Amino acid sequence: MKKLIQATTIFAIILLASTSSKAQFDPTLGCVIGPNGECIPNTLLTAMPFLRIAPDARGGAMGDVGITVVPDANSIHYNASNLAFAEKSTSLALTYTPWLRELNLNDVFLLHFSGYKRLDKLQTIAFGLRYFSLGEINFTDAQGINIGLGQPRELEFNVAYARKLGDNLSASLSAKYVYSNLASGQQVNGININSANAFAADIGITYKSKTNIGGYDSQWTYGAAITNLGNKVSYTDQADVQDFLPANLGLGAGLLMNFDQYNTMSFHFEVNKLLVPTPIAKTIRNEDGSISPNPQFTMDGDEFADYRQKSLFAGVFGSFTDAQGGFGEEMKELAFSLGTEYWYDKQFAVRAGYYYEHQDKGDRQYLTVGLGIQYNIFGINLSYLVPTNNRRNPLDNTLRFSLIFDFEGYQAKYADE
Repeated sequence: MKKLIQATTIFAIILLASTSSKAQFDPTLGCVIGPNGECIPNTLLTAMPFLRIAPDARGGAMGDVGITVVPDANSIHYNASNLAFAEKSTSLALTYTPWLRELNLNDVFLLHFSGYKRLDKLQTIAFGLRYFSLGEINFTDAQGINIGLGQPRELEFNVAYARKLGDNLSASLSAKYVYSNLASGQQVNGININSANAFAADIGITYKSKTNIGGYDSQWTYGAAITNLGNKVSYTDQADVQDFLPANLGLGAGLLMNFDQYNTMSFHFEVNKLLVPTPIAKTIRNEDGSISPNPQFTMDGDEFADYRQKSLFAGVFGSFTDAQGGFGEEMKELAFSLGTEYWYDKQFAVRAGYYYEHQDKGDRQYLTVGLGIQYNIFGINLSYLVPTNNRRNPLDNTLRFSLIFDFEGYQAKYADE
């Protein structure tokens, strides 16, 4: 049963056949409706959604924020430009994230290895390597006959360059290669399944401003990042329709307050928007209850939805105005994150956060908590996710952890000996 769940998920990703193509759009309600006439989810669908998973326990403990937090080796995922302000010269991080543990799937996990090196006071380079394993699966045909084993897996390799453009401003550019092999060599309805490859880029910007709040030295940080901007991909031999990577626009603001030499606290707020087309329903329910074809589904008259045939940049720039439900539906596509972090003596941290996604656009809503310990040259971060709705999350009640190795601390330690 466990493997069946995995296989079903994989083929759903491969086919990416939006449920909205079978549902109907109701102009009166301004949403896609199901058989009972009520609004149903019209989630944005992409290939390789693992690229949007928060890879580290620190960000995972603060509602998945990371654009404006004090930079560490995992900042390459959120906003690489922040690394230009890193205090330490060199750092590495390794994170292990169990996946679907509530379903007892012990062989499904996400690994993330990253690091950075400051070249001088202005320049920083970084790398990130992410490996997502979906375990081992027994593939079967429509009659339930075993047709072989598979080991679905996905990989991302990322390099970044960050540079200060002034005392308070920095920018970054990242390049990445992404590989996804979900069911290569299998067939679905006579269609051959292949692996997918993509090249993508990230762009980031960070601005910092010192201030004084309540007599405490403080600092505002503002950041923006466009991530996963890359070529469309296909998992099949049919290249008429390809699928978008999860290109994303993230905007963040953070406030760091230094109460004294031992106590600091930061607060962070982020808004994220996927830069991909909104799925369009194939039919429309009219006011009299009749059903008619939706002219926006395929204006060129072929069998494929127009929103899936858009070019990369048409999909990105059109993603702000293409929802059938108008401005109201566009606003539902925004995801919000809140996070806070308290440090005592730069050795012990307590974190908490909240993530919100509208129920019609994914319905991920959860609280997060976590701890951090920095001792000498090593740091350990832990996070735990608590769902706040009935929609299951792959990380429900899962503990994940990160290790951080500080080379600067290592050099200082042995320099004193």
